[in-house]
Amino acid sequence: MLYRWKVRSLKLPRLNLFWRRWRARKGDVLGSYDRLPEYVRRHAPGRSFADIGCMWGVNGEYAFIAEEAGATRVTAVDVFGPTPEFEEKHRAGGSRVEFVLGDITRADTLDQIGEVDVVFCAGVLYHHPSPFDVLVALRRICRETLILRTSTIPEVRGLPNAAVYFPMLDARSRELWNLKSLGLLHQAGISREFEPSAGYGNWFWGLTPSCLESLVKTAGFRVDFRAMEAFAHTVVCTAVTPALQHDLPDALSSRRLAAEISAAGIARPA
Repeated sequence: MLYRWKVRSLKLPRLNLFWRRWRARKGDVLGSYDRLPEYVRRHAPGRSFADIGCMWGVNGEYAFIAEEAGATRVTAVDVFGPTPEFEEKHRAGGSRVEFVLGDITRADTLDQIGEVDVVFCAGVLYHHPSPFDVLVALRRICRETLILRTSTIPEVRGLPNAAVYFPMLDARSRELWNLKSLGLLHQAGISREFEPSAGYGNWFWGLTPSCLESLVKTAGFRVDFRAMEAFAHTVVCTAVTPALQHDLPDALSSRRLAAEISAAGIARPA
């Protein structure tokens, strides 16, 4: 009950503003969608750059900003597009931004992108049913820096790494996560019921900040910078360990492993 009150309060514009001022007084770095160009311009010059999820509502804008800032090579990636607006700006500016139509969690898309120095990903993570797979894919193409912005939900006191799965919630439960009071007019899977035909357009996950950071670290990144909002977070990360993956053993190794597990007596039904 207290948590529902907390979420509802933060959805009220005046209380949301009060929360921002309170967090600022505590010394927290406050985030804003409008600061994303600043982060791109800071990290892109002299480096290769990929924008994952580049089209929805922005038409490749951050890829163009990276190019203008002096990125050596820029790749823009999305599961739809390119939009007419992107193509017009690309043509008018003589841009060399390369567009890739692909899903970042697919091996063929990763092969098309290759490794880049800086990966930018905004507004994607919560739209995917498997956000950890997205982060692992981002780590596989990232040599140095990840700039990640995603929708989040408020932290749950006493329950770190909590998350909410939005699909199949009833109307009353979905209403708690509807952010129309803060200007977000449409959230597929929240404003209305989950829409299978909308695919990744649906909102799948509400991650708390602690859950987001743990996922990012598990995927192989170190969080160097955080900018918080009541319902979103931006982090800038450094790639520090290889992307987590489970290698399937060959036939001989798999039999040896099976024998070791049996001999150790640790295999028990959960």
